[in-house]
Amino acid sequence: MFTKHLVLATAAVVAGVTLAATGPASAESRDQIRIVGSSTVFPFSTVVAENFGKLGKFKTPVVESVGTGGGFKAFCVGVGPQYPDISNASRPIKDSERETCAKNGVTGITEFTIGYDGITVSVNAKTKPFPLTTKELWLALAAEVPVGGKLVANPYTKWSDVDKSLPATDIEVYGPAKVHGTRDAFNELVMDDGCKAFPEIAALQAEAKTKACQTIREDGAWVDVSEDYALVVGKLASSPDAVGVFGFSFVDQNKDKVHPLTVNGVEASFQNIASKKYPLSRPLFFYVKNAHVKTIPGIAEYVNEFVSTKAAGADGYLVDKGLIPLPPADLKKQQAAAAALLK
Repeated sequence: MFTKHLVLATAAVVAGVTLAATGPASAESRDQIRIVGSSTVFPFSTVVAENFGKLGKFKTPVVESVGTGGGFKAFCVGVGPQYPDISNASRPIKDSERETCAKNGVTGITEFTIGYDGITVSVNAKTKPFPLTTKELWLALAAEVPVGGKLVANPYTKWSDVDKSLPATDIEVYGPAKVHGTRDAFNELVMDDGCKAFPEIAALQAEAKTKACQTIREDGAWVDVSEDYALVVGKLASSPDAVGVFGFSFVDQNKDKVHPLTVNGVEASFQNIASKKYPLSRPLFFYVKNAHVKTIPGIAEYVNEFVSTKAAGADGYLVDKGLIPLPPADLKKQQAAAAALLK
């Protein structure tokens, strides 16, 4: 079980937040922002929270890494100081999640796009790199694959079983669990794309096709990562044959330990992700509970710090952490939306 991460001002605050999160309270009982959600956005949100706290006017926000799905689940439970204020996400909120929010009175939500990230397929920095395609990744990771014109339980145990040009090493992939937005994005960008080449899949009806494309094998070749991608970086550093699936920022911050493989012939680089040339590029978000903006101190100010030029701009401190910035015109739109929260 992976350990959750929190950014906290003091141990005393932990107790205060716990009480606020578990019992009834008035709006005045909490004076510290609570943020939940994506493990990919977590490092960026953490840095903003720390810098925001150093300004001295408001307490350092609490940031918890529980995955995009887990974040929305907590965020949508209700309105009030016992519930989170902001949910980080590595994919857009689903209609079903909005419906859950609405049923629980969370009807006012503002979406912010903070920048871009690329899902990387990475290995130990000392491992000889090998190119992969989405088709090869699907064949290696799908629960069922075509053999002799029929879908059968995935028989491939080594990368060379998928294609003779690939290494004769065991398929051992550490990737995001289902609670993560990165898993949803991986399903869409890798699994859905990789399965398209097979007539056995094309012949299936809509729901059956989605299931066949997106169901990942559970025989040990794929290992779910529940929370902390930093632990996967450590696993790759100690295992020359393992492969990890996580955001570009973790590669950018650990260049001495891991490096990404090319996907469909394109390198996962800052430039390729920014231009969307890299096939596994995706936007990153956070969502604000509007009803909390006027009752929990500092939310509007925190949001403005996050999308400020000094943080999220082309030369901002989040770029140093691996965030791929928005084009200037798009960032200005986010800044205008953030400014509106201050009114």
